[in-house]
Amino acid sequence: MSAQVSGKTPFGRQMREKHFDLDPTYRPLNHGSFGTYPLQVKAAYRRYQEENESRPDYFYYRIRPARIYEARQAIASLLHADVKDCVFVKNATTGVNIALRNLEYESGDVIVYFATVYGAVWKTMVSLQETTPVQARKVEYALPLTHDEIVQRFLDVVNKARAEGLKVRAAVFETITSVPGVRFPFEKLTRICKDEGILSVIDGAHGVGQIPLNLGELDPDFFVSNCHKWLYTPRGCAVFYVSKRTQHLIKTSFPTSHGYILPQDRANPPIAKGETPFEHLFDFVGTNDDAPYMCVPEALKFRKEVCGGEDAIMEFCQRIAHEGAEVVARILGTEIMREPGVTDLKQSDLCRCAMVNVRTPLAVANDAVNPHVPDPSTSPYPAIDRKDVRKVQDWMQSQLLDKYNGFAKFDPQSGWLWIRLSGQIYLELEDFEWLGNVAKELCERVGKGEWKSDEKDLSTF
Repeated sequence: MSAQVSGKTPFGRQMREKHFDLDPTYRPLNHGSFGTYPLQVKAAYRRYQEENESRPDYFYYRIRPARIYEARQAIASLLHADVKDCVFVKNATTGVNIALRNLEYESGDVIVYFATVYGAVWKTMVSLQETTPVQARKVEYALPLTHDEIVQRFLDVVNKARAEGLKVRAAVFETITSVPGVRFPFEKLTRICKDEGILSVIDGAHGVGQIPLNLGELDPDFFVSNCHKWLYTPRGCAVFYVSKRTQHLIKTSFPTSHGYILPQDRANPPIAKGETPFEHLFDFVGTNDDAPYMCVPEALKFRKEVCGGEDAIMEFCQRIAHEGAEVVARILGTEIMREPGVTDLKQSDLCRCAMVNVRTPLAVANDAVNPHVPDPSTSPYPAIDRKDVRKVQDWMQSQLLDKYNGFAKFDPQSGWLWIRLSGQIYLELEDFEWLGNVAKELCERVGKGEWKSDEKDLSTF
């Protein structure tokens, strides 16, 4: 695939060399985990930090409020939302915690979540069950599965809970799941939640900058998305959207800080003219480096002036991900995760994003079997015991990082180990071909049992 010209710099190698600070020897096929940002944004980031250090008091009292508001206006415009519904938090996990921990739970309340929930969000619900009366109910499935099947399984869990006399208070779901990286039916689920009187809490960690989003039309109760993953801001920066109808439920930021409204018999600092209590709550959450928030306008400027706009970026990232995944699947002799019966990735709901999953030839024993993928017994290698799969995937990722100087995520699903690949404007097909050949070599080494002899601590992934 040749580099595509959009704006002033062609996507691919030239974009990487001219606009990004990536090590030229490093193969970054894991943009979805931590993101990165271009030199233009880096310059703005450093400038704001230096401006802060030159006159800290003046910066915090005079410059910071206006810059943060400008950034909120910019992200709200991108999301087709009211600026008064959008504030900044450090990351998606923080936003989900703020939404769920502000709710007051009674005995019989239930939060519904999905089998592919992000690990930190799942642990948040475990913590809530330890400290409140709420229950958490999981929607079970193994991908690949159609969007309609996922939605139906959600309804089945909701109806079962209600049949038991429970109240489904909230549902937590993603725009795009983390691992495996697939687009989720968040639009349908949001509509169902509204019809069923369930609060929608959308973990859109991978949403902003990767897929088009219109919160005015979607109208969720709570939505959070990292800007530092796909929008090219520094870490950590996430937009936290709360519908006006549910803002009264958000009584505190986390940590609780200056915007918290004390009981009426206590003195409260005045709220700025025109500012709502919700905006005030997130106006100053402790002394932080808020320069990443301020970089949103510069990131959007780069995307428009250098890259040719949101549509150009999203089209390229999805296309390079699809075509790159086809290269990797061909090298491994396997397949790309998609719905049963779908041959063209453009027709796959799961693949309508810039993250794609390729099955490796490594089977996982005692794992959930999915009839939509080959029988694990067809693997040319000895099956990995389910209790060892984490050790194997960590070993493979460690080898990728330390020996081969690149990275991609591995994840067990439906009786096999899969690779999650991220498309990005600084990648070319040659990068995916490299990954495919390295992955093939790693699979052969796992098949020989090499991972068992490596005593290195692999608990960091």
